[in-house]
Amino acid sequence: MADSTPEQSSTPPLPRAFLDFLEENGIDPSIYVKGDAIPRYIRLKPGCENLVPEIETELGCELERVDWLPGFYAVPPHIKIASSEAYKSGKIYGMDAASGAAVLALDVSEGDHVLDLCAAPGAKLCMLSDLLGNSGSLTGVDVSRDRLAACRTMLRKYTLGDHCRLFIADGTSFSLLPLRPSVNVKSCVINGAGVASIFGEWTSKRSYKDRKNAVKLKNSIGSQLALVTSEPELFFYGKNSGVVGLQRSELFFVADNAEASNFGYDKVLVDAECTHDGSVKHIQKFEYWGWKTLDHRVLDAKRTNSLLHLQLQLLTNGFRLLKAGGTLVYSTCSLTFAQNEDVVEQFLKENHSAELQGVDAAKNWPCRSGRIPHTLRFDPNTSQTSGLFVAKFIKVAT
Repeated sequence: MADSTPEQSSTPPLPRAFLDFLEENGIDPSIYVKGDAIPRYIRLKPGCENLVPEIETELGCELERVDWLPGFYAVPPHIKIASSEAYKSGKIYGMDAASGAAVLALDVSEGDHVLDLCAAPGAKLCMLSDLLGNSGSLTGVDVSRDRLAACRTMLRKYTLGDHCRLFIADGTSFSLLPLRPSVNVKSCVINGAGVASIFGEWTSKRSYKDRKNAVKLKNSIGSQLALVTSEPELFFYGKNSGVVGLQRSELFFVADNAEASNFGYDKVLVDAECTHDGSVKHIQKFEYWGWKTLDHRVLDAKRTNSLLHLQLQLLTNGFRLLKAGGTLVYSTCSLTFAQNEDVVEQFLKENHSAELQGVDAAKNWPCRSGRIPHTLRFDPNTSQTSGLFVAKFIKVAT
């Protein structure tokens, strides 16, 4: 892991208010001139390694293996992959190396039950599914229907959805556990009657009868169910996700803390919503959007305070759903202390069963330590990646 201070270079023409924001957070403004020099990263679908020469010919460039991150390759930043046959046929997908490191920090093992609490747009979800292979289960949650639709598209394109469930839900209150055979299921009862709807295999096409029944169900019990249980919407599920053959009451039961500690997820990823100031390419877009837009999206105090509250809630709920002995990774693509170390410190004060853990693999990663021991920071100067903060927790049995 790199310990050196990031090199200094010329300051880009950024607004004074943003420069003050960077100074307050100890961020080197020179990273924002690195956008055109940072490589683009792609992940190769496992089993396609022998196709590297073919993909290189198609893209017209060399795929440079990322030695510290298995399955990842760097290509020049101007290379467009979306029109390539390798991309269209599901052999490669774009994903920043720092994001891949956050997933790798979870140390996913065969048979794990994994929760991605902020799953969209789906690259991390695909990598998690790749790591699980044909074992365990993967649950993806996002509050946005459109963004979760992108996740579903990626999973189906790369044939990675067989063991996966996707839910449209608020990650701060999502309470569904993985479908373990040993879980003591509680029936969801509305007006004294169980909802006995059986899940068949998922299909993107629904019959008129199914659509009509869905509307009737929503009108008759949907509002009550939302009020009583805050039930999420099941958006997609794979054939071997454990959903097929279940009744609604077996899927939509709300876990309490004791159940979560015993039967919760083995691994949880919370890649929380943030101001995206660590994404150099994102900040560069404000040159076209207008710097006043940046004032609202990044510098506005009210929005920032709202984000801090959201980040802490997401981290807290993700940890609540974690099995005792399980691992959670919290990450953001912000480089501010407030959205990273400050959130971590507040979370540790409120959760005595949480312990920060070092990431063993990070000894070989081009990153540096955060303000808190065991936390990691990626940035363009140090890592040749987008900016990313990573913190790894373990849930201690109490």
